[in-house]
Amino acid sequence: MHRILLVEDDPEIGQLIAGWLGKHDMEVVIEPRGDEALARVTELQPDLVLLDIMLPGMDGLSVCRELRAQFTGPIVMLTSLDSDMNQVLGLELGANDYILKTTPPNVLLARIRVQLRQTKPAAAIAVMPSQRLQIGTLYIDFVTRTVRLGPQSVTLTTGDFELLWELASHAGQILGRDALFKRLKGREYDGLDRSIDVAVSRLRQKLGDSADTPSRIKTVRQKGYLLVPDEWG
Repeated sequence: MHRILLVEDDPEIGQLIAGWLGKHDMEVVIEPRGDEALARVTELQPDLVLLDIMLPGMDGLSVCRELRAQFTGPIVMLTSLDSDMNQVLGLELGANDYILKTTPPNVLLARIRVQLRQTKPAAAIAVMPSQRLQIGTLYIDFVTRTVRLGPQSVTLTTGDFELLWELASHAGQILGRDALFKRLKGREYDGLDRSIDVAVSRLRQKLGDSADTPSRIKTVRQKGYLLVPDEWG
């Protein structure tokens, strides 16, 4: 199931869109304010963002510009403003598509599906039965807590395994420390705890990544961590 963040301040429209997409294997979370959208993306790590232009707090075009600096997934502008200038500006700011709210629901669904297909990482990420992931030569089995890199088994502590699973499950997306602390430790990041950073360093060492110039698990300055799907051979 794909997770969609819909940034829309009209509750009726939001519920209609969420209800329609929800019938087609999509979980839709609605955020009514533009100035809260960035935090919600960090928290939810959605597969796609549907973004209105006319929003309280921050307009959708400004949100798109700020969001593109930290979010690698598709951003789709969904608006009632049928303006060539807004469409061009939205695309130049990083939006992947620009769709009018008058677009028939089945066409909206089809265009969202196109974006979800086109933005898969170049390296195939196979999600297999029993909660298993394979990214290139990296293989992770959540049930048996098995990790292999090529033919080599990798032994991890419970905490390091859960961190790796979280990063691999969102390969190609930046995971902020706030999101990681909430998911792995069930609490807010206090700005001082370095346990996630230390665990990432251990993962790099065990998974053959460079400590000085990491390419497989990258640190994105002031953003968080990114597991790069194309770097696993």
